[in-house]
Amino acid sequence: MSEKKKQEIPMSFEIDDFFSTQDERDDKTKEKIEEIDISLIDNFEKHPFKVVENDELKLLQESIKANGLLSPTIVRKKDNNRYEMVSGHRRKRACQLLGYEKIPCVVKDLTDDEATIIMVDSNLQQRQKLLPSEKAFAYKMKYEAIKHQGTSLQQNITSCPVGTKIRSDNLLAEEVGESARQIQRYIRLTYLIPELLVMADNNELKIEPSMALRPAVEISYLNEKEQQLLSKYIEMNLVTPTVSQAQDIKKLSEEGKLNEILLNEIMDKEKPNQVPNFKIQESKLFNVLPKNIEREKIEDFVLKACSYYSKHLKQRNIER
Repeated sequence: MSEKKKQEIPMSFEIDDFFSTQDERDDKTKEKIEEIDISLIDNFEKHPFKVVENDELKLLQESIKANGLLSPTIVRKKDNNRYEMVSGHRRKRACQLLGYEKIPCVVKDLTDDEATIIMVDSNLQQRQKLLPSEKAFAYKMKYEAIKHQGTSLQQNITSCPVGTKIRSDNLLAEEVGESARQIQRYIRLTYLIPELLVMADNNELKIEPSMALRPAVEISYLNEKEQQLLSKYIEMNLVTPTVSQAQDIKKLSEEGKLNEILLNEIMDKEKPNQVPNFKIQESKLFNVLPKNIEREKIEDFVLKACSYYSKHLKQRNIER
């Protein structure tokens, strides 16, 4: 008579649980803060948010210097005994500028998608001002992460025209507080060449040449060669397309008829209520500006310089 096979009873606990206290078991599940050498922490791959050494970063430095880093960064381990920054790029940079060698970090075990979502969400919550390019790549990264996790926007962003109706309960739209259509528009900006993408940012920074969001979205459907033609025109004439002009250019592109001559004809059309602007090529202007001047301060600097020089000329004429 064969011996009956013993039935194994699954246990929902480990043997070690018999020899440890509840406090010790709870401590294992707590997130621990570790002091990690800054030189071992790499930035998040394709981090879409810019770390600019501006007044805001200086204020952050002063706060850290006075009070320490009150909010630890979030990192995850890499295969090569290094770490990847998930949340805290600006804090890391501020500490580097202060000469710190180590910073407090919470080490999390995260998948690529989990890390991406935390990285995007933390920046969207903490940063007061975001450039269109930052939103564009951040939304695209989070969209891809959500899609990989099994939640789809149920819309092909890469081919969806502006204005197409999509689900109003879209998870990404709800989480970031933007309409689904607006998210589509921002994601389309990732298809712009760098020369045109910076013009979308310039619109937010009030710097010329600048291009508003809607025409920038329409232009994003052009191929790279066509976008280069437009960039060349803008560089030479310091004029960017209106929504109407961008739509006309896009239509010619879709029909396979767009070339430099037709593009120039569309762009040369006088815009309604167009006010002539005094134009100076950016390359010439930057040759006489201080090298460390911030873009948003250029206009004020030029106006003050012109005012000072005008007074100088008047004084010289009086002395004559």
